[in-house]
Amino acid sequence: MLRRLFAGSWPGWRVIAWAALAGAMMAAGQAPLGWWWLAMPALAWFVRLVATATTGAGWIAVFGGAAYFAASLNWIIEPFLIDAQRYGWMAPFAVAFLCFGLALFWGAAGWMSAKGGHRGFAFAGWLALAELARGYVLTGFPWALIGHIWIDHAPAQVAALIGPSGLTLLTLVAAALIACVRPVQVGGGVALLGAMAAFGMWRLDQPDPAPSDVMLRLVQPNATQRMKWDPVEARRFFDRQLDFTARDPLPDLTIWPETAVPYLLEDHPEVAQAIAVAGRGSPVAVGIQRTDGWPFWNSMAVIAPSGTVSAIYDKHHLVPFGEYIPFGDLAQDWLGLRAFAARSGNGYTAGKGPTVLDLGPELGKVLPLICYEAVFPQDLRTPERPDWILQITNDAWFGTLTGPYQHFAQARLRAVEQGLPLIRVANTGVTAVINAKGRVVADLALGEAGYLDAALPGALPATPYSRYGEWPVLVLLVGLGALVLLHSRHKSA
Repeated sequence: MLRRLFAGSWPGWRVIAWAALAGAMMAAGQAPLGWWWLAMPALAWFVRLVATATTGAGWIAVFGGAAYFAASLNWIIEPFLIDAQRYGWMAPFAVAFLCFGLALFWGAAGWMSAKGGHRGFAFAGWLALAELARGYVLTGFPWALIGHIWIDHAPAQVAALIGPSGLTLLTLVAAALIACVRPVQVGGGVALLGAMAAFGMWRLDQPDPAPSDVMLRLVQPNATQRMKWDPVEARRFFDRQLDFTARDPLPDLTIWPETAVPYLLEDHPEVAQAIAVAGRGSPVAVGIQRTDGWPFWNSMAVIAPSGTVSAIYDKHHLVPFGEYIPFGDLAQDWLGLRAFAARSGNGYTAGKGPTVLDLGPELGKVLPLICYEAVFPQDLRTPERPDWILQITNDAWFGTLTGPYQHFAQARLRAVEQGLPLIRVANTGVTAVINAKGRVVADLALGEAGYLDAALPGALPATPYSRYGEWPVLVLLVGLGALVLLHSRHKSA
C-alpha cells in the first residue's frame, strides 16, 4: 500500500541511508543545540536527494523525515520512563508511531513534487504546506518545524511578519536554491538568508518598549514527576510554593506553574485561603485541577486577596492520549465504554477556547496558555488583543535534555509573532520573562527550586502576523506554485 502511495519503485537502501543521515543532521538546528550552520546545509542536501531521485522520492522524504523527527523528538520517551516498569515497553512503539506518522506529511510532499518540473522548488513548496498542515490536522502537532532552527538567531524575527510557517517556507526556498549547486542559485539562497538575518538584526536593534511598573513573582517548585503526586511530597512542594510566595518584597502578582495545587479547591476551601494569606494582599495565579461533578479541567485560577477565585481559565487544546482519549465520549455514548470518557472522569474536558482575562487596570489583560497550548501559534490570535501572554507549564514530563528547551524556544517564538511579552512559569524550568522580541530578560534554570521577581516588559504594536495569520503564507505558496508551473510550461514550449 505504501509503495503505491509513494509512486513507484524503492530507491534503494543507500539513498534511504543518506536521506536519514541528512534528516538527523537537520535536527541539530532544533533546541537546545540551535546549530543552523549544520541544519541548513543538511536541509539543502536533503532537498537535493528528493529533487534528483529517479524513483521513490516519497520514500526518501519519509525516511529523511522519520530520522529528523526521531532525533528532534527524542524526549517523547520520557513520559514512559516516569513509571518505566509499567509503561517503558511502550516507548519504542510511541517513537516509531509518532516519527513515521509525522514523516507521512513529508512523504506526501515528496510524492507530489515528483509529478512535475523544478522538483526542488516544488518540494520546498509542498513541504512548507505539509508543515503548515501538521499544525492543524488531527488537532495538530507543529513541534520541531523547520523554521524553528532560527529561534536563537536574528532570522526568527521574520515570524513577526509571516509566522513560523512563513519562516519555514523561506528557509526551504533558500535550501532549494542552494540545492541547485549552481553559482547564481546558491548566491540567491545565501542572499535570501542574508535578507532574513538583516531584517532580524534591524528589528532587534529598534528600541525596546519600556517595561511596565508591574512586578511579577514567578514560582518554580521543582517537583519531579515521580514525586509530584505522592501525598507527603505533594504537601512539601505546596508548602515550598507558599513560602516563596510570602517572601518580601511584595509583588503585584505571584504565579505558580501548571497543576501546582495538589488539592481540589472545591473540596478544600482552606487551600485558597492559605494561598491568599501567603499573597499578603496581592493576587496569586495558580495551576489547578477543577471539577464540576464528573468532568475535570486542567485550569488556571486567580486567587484574590479575599481567598476567592476572581478569574479562571480552562485549558482547551488538550494532549491526545495524554490528557484525553480521542472519541472517548463517543465510545461511552455508542458502546457504553466509560473507561475513555472525559465526562466520566477519565481524562480532562476541553475548555471553551482561547480566553483573554482582564486582571484589572494595573495588571491589564492577559492571554493564559497552559503547557502544550504554547506550541500552537493559531491559538494566540484572539479577537481581543491582550497586553501580555502567560504560560504555565509542567515540563517535568519532558525530561532534562531536549524537550523542556524546545518547549521554551517555541514560547519565545510566540512572543515574536505577537509582539507581546510572554511570562513563562514552569514546574521544573525553564521559568523566564521574555520580551516582545523573544529575548530572555530573566530566567530560572532547569531543575532549580526558587522564585524570580521581575518587571513585566512592555508590548509592541500588533504585528502583521497577529493581524493576518497564515493568509500571507498561503499567498506566498500560491505564488511559488504559479512560478514553478509557468517556468515548467515555458521550458516545455
